Amino acid sequence: MSAFWIAVIGSSALAFAVKMLGASVPESVLSHPRILRINNFIPIALLTALVAVNTFADKVELVIDNRALGMAAAILLLIAKAPFPVVVLGAALTSALGYRYL
Repeated sequence: MSAFWIAVIGSSALAFAVKMLGASVPESVLSHPRILRINNFIPIALLTALVAVNTFADKVELVIDNRALGMAAAILLLIAKAPFPVVVLGAALTSALGYRYL
């Protein structure tokens, strides 16, 4: 068995154990106000990490390319309080122009 399959099986077993552990946590712990506040921020943190990785990573190296230009345009449009479709189109257009001319 290769190291890859050992890692796959090990990470699967670890994910299963974490799920079982999470399911066995009592309701009194989960309904604590601090835990509820933390749980509200977890999806935001995960989505932010996903966007950052897809923007600045190219396989195994960090890059700044047209995707970063599109992200910068989206941030500027959000600061300017543009409607969401304008933000998406502006970021896409900026990224496409950066891809074409850079």
